[in-house]
Amino acid sequence: MVVKKAKLTLKQKRFCDEFIISGNATQAAVKAGYSKKTAGAMATENLKKPMIKAYLDKRLADIKSEKTADMEEVMEYLTSVMRGEETESAVTTRGVVVHGVEVSAKDRIKAAELIGRRNGAWTDKKEVTGVMDINVGVGDYDDDG
Repeated sequence: MVVKKAKLTLKQKRFCDEFIISGNATQAAVKAGYSKKTAGAMATENLKKPMIKAYLDKRLADIKSEKTADMEEVMEYLTSVMRGEETESAVTTRGVVVHGVEVSAKDRIKAAELIGRRNGAWTDKKEVTGVMDINVGVGDYDDDG
């Protein structure tokens, strides 16, 4: 026996996409094509459906993944900055915006420093001075000696 996986209708997908944009279920239902008269009830009903909830969860996870850089992407960007492959916009003293300006040496050095730190190339060492009393012994101690 083959069980067919239920699919969302086009209207339900539109509802989900509009809900992700606005966060307002009733408004999303109206924009998706449900009547204004029943939009509130349909929105509530839709949000209770497991298929719609699963679709929303997946879309939100995809969006979060697309918007959040992973460590590989960060390292690739820092490397491109360090190598001078990135450009930036700068404003002249006359207020003119110039695009495609090479990244400054300071920014390239900072990128190199961050890459080195990520890879454990440098460790901060601190010198601590002072007096410390250490008592080592066996057994119970009391104040009487």
